[in-house]
Amino acid sequence: MISDPVILWTAFNVGVLLLLALDLGVFHRRSHEIGIKESLIWSAIWTAVALAFNFAVFFWHGYDSALEFTAGYLIERTMSMDNLFVFLMIFTYLKVPAPQQYKVLFWGIMVALVMRAFFIITGVALVERFDWIIYVFGAFLIFTGIKMVLQKDETIDLEQNRILRLSRRVLPCTACYHGDKFFVKNDGKRFATPLFLVLVAVEITDLIFAMDSIPAVLAISLDPFIVYTSNIFAILGLRALYFALAGCAQIFHYLNYGISTILIFVGGKMVISDFYHIPVSVALGIIALILFISMVASLTRPARAGEKEGVIHNSER
Repeated sequence: MISDPVILWTAFNVGVLLLLALDLGVFHRRSHEIGIKESLIWSAIWTAVALAFNFAVFFWHGYDSALEFTAGYLIERTMSMDNLFVFLMIFTYLKVPAPQQYKVLFWGIMVALVMRAFFIITGVALVERFDWIIYVFGAFLIFTGIKMVLQKDETIDLEQNRILRLSRRVLPCTACYHGDKFFVKNDGKRFATPLFLVLVAVEITDLIFAMDSIPAVLAISLDPFIVYTSNIFAILGLRALYFALAGCAQIFHYLNYGISTILIFVGGKMVISDFYHIPVSVALGIIALILFISMVASLTRPARAGEKEGVIHNSER
């Protein structure tokens, strides 16, 4: 059993970086438009890697840790699906060329490795130091879940997005895209390209969604390594799936209700944790059931025209 946390964290991050380097440096060395078939293949590859890692967790740390990883992975993967719909809207609004979208998502993962680690370690430290903070996280998740339902018909107004407007004012920016470059030099001066602004928008969106998903996973486990690895594998798998989801974003129109219900459930689990402990296996089953029901309901009752416009809601929830 590997118990040294430094070795565990270092080995995992080095492994992920090597896989990402192989992904971008070999398989996606040349920017090209990702089709649905290629997207599904890469999503399956990352899912298989996550399952293999979960088997290693079971072998090294036992059944309970493996079950916590599975639950955390499922929660984060469900939460991140909503995130991808927002990415779709950002790419559409800012007219990001299809061949460059993969690079934005790739570098988004690189930043997420650092950002998620910081949030998770901080969150675990707060819960362990201040017992009452678990109630704050739980209440926040319940509030967020209810708010998502009430705001289901709101859409993102990127024209009024403060982050994008501020970035345009602070950073000298070119008027058009320059291939897959984030920065270019013109007359000896460095200019950001619109692709860099897209990356900023994606990272801010990921930061906002992490404020929901990470407390939700903390309701399942307080092991920072389990929470972190399940988060990262879920992000890797879903961002590979983005290009397939982009082609069928309207199909699972009840997914927002499922996500809202999951947030309310895990928030309630946190609030009542001192009075009644819901086993991880039971929580995992409930989360999977909620997700299954929302997907089946979406397929059996297709969205009407008015509902399709409200699938992507306000991310600043």
